[in-house]
Amino acid sequence: MGARQLPLFESANGREHRLTGRSTLAESVTPFQAYLRGEGKTQNTLISFTSDMRVITEFFGPDMPIGKISTARLNEFLHWLEHGRGIPCSRKSYARRVTTLKVYFRWLQEDQVRRDNPAEPILQRSGPAPLQAILTEAEIEQMLAYCESLAYAEKPDSRPYVLFKLLLDTGIKKSETVQLTPEDIERTDPRQPLLVIGHKNRQNIFQERRIEIDPAWPDMLARYLQEHKPKGGRIFDCTPRNLEYVLTDTAKGAGIESRVSFETLRWTCAVHDYRAGMGLETLREKMGLSKISWRETSQKITKLAAGEMMVELTED
Repeated sequence: MGARQLPLFESANGREHRLTGRSTLAESVTPFQAYLRGEGKTQNTLISFTSDMRVITEFFGPDMPIGKISTARLNEFLHWLEHGRGIPCSRKSYARRVTTLKVYFRWLQEDQVRRDNPAEPILQRSGPAPLQAILTEAEIEQMLAYCESLAYAEKPDSRPYVLFKLLLDTGIKKSETVQLTPEDIERTDPRQPLLVIGHKNRQNIFQERRIEIDPAWPDMLARYLQEHKPKGGRIFDCTPRNLEYVLTDTAKGAGIESRVSFETLRWTCAVHDYRAGMGLETLREKMGLSKISWRETSQKITKLAAGEMMVELTED
């Protein structure tokens, strides 16, 4: 019995090609779509899986050989999906993309394009989504007191205060923080300065979020800029990882045992605003989240505001 032929697909000019381990991700999308149609998948499923393949290609690049993608690299992709892409990934979207990976690589294995299936070991999540840990009021006071002591020390360092207070009051993301410039602070009304965050939405339309900040914060920012003289026109000229270290070291110095990170402060800010009476729609706009991703996020915020404890993530 002869060897099984490799899957074929047509290029834009109608010529047939054979998929091999050296074929690229971009080249594999069309035959994957054909496979899904042959399996009787609905049009909605086809659209969703195709969208997921675009995201996968965004991470690996269109020219990545499909035979070189390992389980370790797939786990890196999933981590990037949640923490590095800069676009919220709901629990439902995450689960569907894991499914897409499993279907895609099982197809490649069954059609003998690959001998192995790197997606097989990946665990699908189950159970309730975890609630993020947030800082208590006592921990916030400890952090602020310690930050102020550093700012007014014999050798002053205002950066911990500027960073911590900024994140606590605005809840902006790490990717937004590292892009900030002094010009992003609007001081038209000295009694209520604003932080202006500009970004493009998925339709490539430029939008702005205008977030109220503590009236005293710009003065501390001026102290920090005088002390550190950051280069490149940005407020923080160090790497995102170094800013995480600033938060970690500050928490340690303040005697806080809980982990203090950008994510922790983003959730703390949201819960604090909700408890203070901010409407959910106003809060969604402040956090810069889409209405789709907001459904799950708003439920977590209301639970955290009610004092519910963090639950553990379970695996299948």
